Amino acid sequence: MSSQKERLWWEREDLCYKDGHLFFSGESVTDLIGLTGTPAFFYTGKRILQNIERLHTALDQLESHKIFYAIKANRFAPLLTHIKDTGGCGVDVCSPNELLHAFSCGFIPNEISYTANSMTDEELKLLANNPDVVLNCDSLSTIRRLGKFCSHRKIGIRVNPAMGIGYRDNETLKYSGDKTTKFGIYREQFKAALQLAAENHFIVDTIHFHTGCGYLNNQLSIFSEILEATQWFLDNVKDLAFVNLGGGLGVPHDCDDEALNLDAWVSVINTHFDGKGITICVESGDYIVKDSGILVLEVNTVEKKRNTDFVGVNGGFNLAIEPTFYGLPCEPVVHRQKTDLMKPVTIVGNINESLDVWKDNFPMPDQIKEGDPLVFINAGGYASSMMSNHCMRGVVSENLLI
Repeated sequence: MSSQKERLWWEREDLCYKDGHLFFSGESVTDLIGLTGTPAFFYTGKRILQNIERLHTALDQLESHKIFYAIKANRFAPLLTHIKDTGGCGVDVCSPNELLHAFSCGFIPNEISYTANSMTDEELKLLANNPDVVLNCDSLSTIRRLGKFCSHRKIGIRVNPAMGIGYRDNETLKYSGDKTTKFGIYREQFKAALQLAAENHFIVDTIHFHTGCGYLNNQLSIFSEILEATQWFLDNVKDLAFVNLGGGLGVPHDCDDEALNLDAWVSVINTHFDGKGITICVESGDYIVKDSGILVLEVNTVEKKRNTDFVGVNGGFNLAIEPTFYGLPCEPVVHRQKTDLMKPVTIVGNINESLDVWKDNFPMPDQIKEGDPLVFINAGGYASSMMSNHCMRGVVSENLLI
């Protein structure tokens, strides 16, 4: 806990101040970057396993369940092998290279769920040669062309219920809604999809849908409406064994967010599926890894320009694009609590683009200085996996603490 200070909204046992110094996974952040330098990502294996176990505990209230970790959230190989060795879940992949990467990290075919779109024939051949991989087809074209390479295979069909959900109703985080999207098969095409599957002697045993990312407690009523909207699809599948709810479970991003109540979430699921003899699958990415990671940068510029105090750091949106791409809040944290005096600053990166702003008009200690580390929390998911070498500033280390 913070020494003689009120605990901040993001603090927990493995991410907190001790005697004014920031600790992560039992280690001083100052000591960590003394070994690696900056920019640097750090992930805590213990938090990842705790998140997986928390999901299992909640989902144990269902008749049957499976968890597939969505590796597009973070594909760092040591992290994946750690999950394989100790995590008790499979993985969700969405490309041939992700599939091969999962194999290389020790996952076997029946531990892998594959859900992609705009799939090539070569991709379909790879999946035809791996019939134990759980395959969710999201278009009529995929089902038709898969039939050229195999038959009598179990498949899932990804559907689109034309309803979406996202963190704070953020439209960019919704995969479905009033606007027609590329994801999944809509109701008016669904019977044609079943007919194509039958013509190719496929067994449809799974209905899959993923309609958005980052939802919290105040959106569980929308989640319930989405589950209700999918019932029609389920009722039209005679060999149904699995329903894959996709991912989308959110984590708090700022002080106004409340952690998702998993028991309430499972209660919603039970309302719609209890007693149906169906295994519920989830493909959590963010929930498993997002709050397990931090990104540590170094302040290199502290300067007032007109009426704005700028704090420049040695990493930009190319290392963690979500604040720019999706407008997701990103909380910067100082490595030492030196003072209670705060001032509003604009934190910017080193990418030569006007969008490269980490945080605008954000209260920070007025003693922040050049050379100080600056820590960004919730960097475990959709940061390193989406980063680029824009402006050739993509050099960063990744480190797993176990």
